[in-house]
Amino acid sequence: MSTKPIPKLDDTTLSRKQVQNALRLGKSLEGYDLRGLNLSGLNFDGINLRNCKLAESNLSLSSFRGADLSEASLWRANLKDAILDCASLVGTDLEWCNMEGCSIHKAKIQRAILPLQFLSSEDIDNAVHSGTKIRMRKISARASK
Repeated sequence: MSTKPIPKLDDTTLSRKQVQNALRLGKSLEGYDLRGLNLSGLNFDGINLRNCKLAESNLSLSSFRGADLSEASLWRANLKDAILDCASLVGTDLEWCNMEGCSIHKAKIQRAILPLQFLSSEDIDNAVHSGTKIRMRKISARASK
């Protein structure tokens, strides 16, 4: 994770507490700026997160069952042990995400940018169809040069 704070650009920026309140009310978070927030352990089940900015956020242990993450940016987000079963990941940016232990059973994945430097497309297909949790591989120092 980056140590430099991400600048907030407009009035669509929310804090963790504001996100919790929106989730409690079942409100859409479409287009909101949640970059760099610690949102670990929250329940986003069925929530509209289309075009949401979640880059570099901590989403570990969070649940996104049936959530719409279409066109959302999760670049470098921590999704360790998160649940994305039946979520829509159409056009979602998941590049450089930590998806270790993540569940994506029956997720709709189309045109998504995936962390293929750590996963194979077969790993993704297997996790979607069988429900097995994702296991990421490390890039060796030799291979990364």
